[in-house]
Amino acid sequence: MFNKTPMRGKIHHRIDKNHLGIITIDNQPHNALPAHLLADLETSILDMGDNDAIRVILLQSAGDRVFCAGASFDGLASIQDKKEGKEFFMGFARVINALRSCGKITIARVHGKAVGGGVGLCSAVDYAMASKWASIRLSELSLAIGPFVIGPAVERKIGLSGFSHLALNATEWQTAEWARSKGLFQEVFETVEQLDAYLETFLDRFLDYSPAALAQFKNMFWEGTEDWPTVMEQRAAQSGNLVLTDQAQEAIRKVKKKA
Repeated sequence: MFNKTPMRGKIHHRIDKNHLGIITIDNQPHNALPAHLLADLETSILDMGDNDAIRVILLQSAGDRVFCAGASFDGLASIQDKKEGKEFFMGFARVINALRSCGKITIARVHGKAVGGGVGLCSAVDYAMASKWASIRLSELSLAIGPFVIGPAVERKIGLSGFSHLALNATEWQTAEWARSKGLFQEVFETVEQLDAYLETFLDRFLDYSPAALAQFKNMFWEGTEDWPTVMEQRAAQSGNLVLTDQAQEAIRKVKKKA
C-alpha cells in the first residue's frame, strides 16, 4: 500500500475567541502533504464548516520559509499501481472541494513559497494574503505529470492564460507580485510582520459581519463549480496513471536523491 511512508507532520486546528477557525499545516521544513495530512486537512475544513461558532476559516502553515510544497515525494515514490495513484491525488481533490463547499469564507496566510498543490490551496480559498517571499511554481510537468487535479481551482482564479503560463513553465518561479497581478493573491506585503498585522485587522472585521450574508457570498463565489468532484476524480486518475510511467518515476527518484 502507498501509505507505508512514516506518518510525519500534523494538521493543527483550533478556534480563537473571535469566531475564527485556524488550521495550520505543520510538516516542516517544506510543509509537503502526504496522504494522511491531506485527509486530516479535509476533515478539519469540513468540521469547521459545520461549526456555527466559526465565522471564517484561516489556513496557514508552520515555519518561516515555505507555505506548502505540494505533494509529498515519499508519497509519490511509494505509489505502486493506478488505484493507489488515483487515491493519492484524490487527497488534493477532496481538500480543494472541502474549501469550496464548506460554507465558510476561507482565507490563506501565505508567508512563503508555494509549489504545486500549495498553489492549488491558494487558489481554492476565497481570499489570499501573502508576503513578497511567496513566490509560486507549478512544477508537475518537470516530473512528467501535470497539475490536473488543481487545474480547475487555479484556472478559476488566474484564468487559462495564467494557468498555462505556470503549468508549461514548470521550472521557473513567479513572484508574489506576479501572483497578485493575476488575482491569485489579493494582498502582498513587504514583510511577514506587515502581513500578520494587516491580517489581524482584516479578520477582526468578521466579528461584525452577518453570518447569513457571508454564507450567501460563499455560495455566490462558487457558482458553476458543482461538477468539480466529478472532474477532479477524472483528473486524479490521469495523474495516477502518469506517475507510474518510467519518466515520472525517474524524475521523482532524482528529486528525492537531491533532498
